[in-house]
Amino acid sequence: MMERLKISYNIGKSIEAGIDEAGRGCLAGPVFAAAVIFDKETFPPHLQTQLQDSKKLSASRRNVLRQQIVSYAADYAVDKADNVEVDKINILNASFLAMHRAVNALKLKPDLLLVDGNRFKPLANFTHKCIIKGDGLFLSIAAASILAKTYRDDFMCEMHNQYPQYGWLKNKGYPTREHRRAIASHGLSPLHRRSFGGAIQLGMEL
Repeated sequence: MMERLKISYNIGKSIEAGIDEAGRGCLAGPVFAAAVIFDKETFPPHLQTQLQDSKKLSASRRNVLRQQIVSYAADYAVDKADNVEVDKINILNASFLAMHRAVNALKLKPDLLLVDGNRFKPLANFTHKCIIKGDGLFLSIAAASILAKTYRDDFMCEMHNQYPQYGWLKNKGYPTREHRRAIASHGLSPLHRRSFGGAIQLGMEL
């Protein structure tokens, strides 16, 4: 039986947004981030037992839950920082940039940002709390992890149509052996992160 995650960090009627990203460890494509707000008073109990860290769920289950998150969220937003931005400002700062964009795209203004992980670049006019492994503790962060992951996977599957030689339908841009071998055979695409040279170079040696 799945563990029940918490609906709220603070007791009361404050508006909380869970924040998470997907794609930091990829060799290609953007890093995506999502922000999700649930209404504590109307959150459906059945969903509390289903939402989990996206990494613990199958792709098909993530897609089913994505539809429920979109339906039940009081507000949500998904945004990204592309591979050019990753190369320009580094992957950590690009992750923060994607998170900031997602938060700024919300229609509701949160009183508190619950950010998965141990680091975050403060965003003007917002209070935040970093929570290590927060996607396994709080519903809004788990929901954000699912949205960020599914939106990014959809993007990489779409890009597979332009660059089928890299097998992004399967690896989604992550550094699998097959992906690295494809880079060794075909070189880099416009979507590859040039600043990930050390990780990419491993492909040339396989």
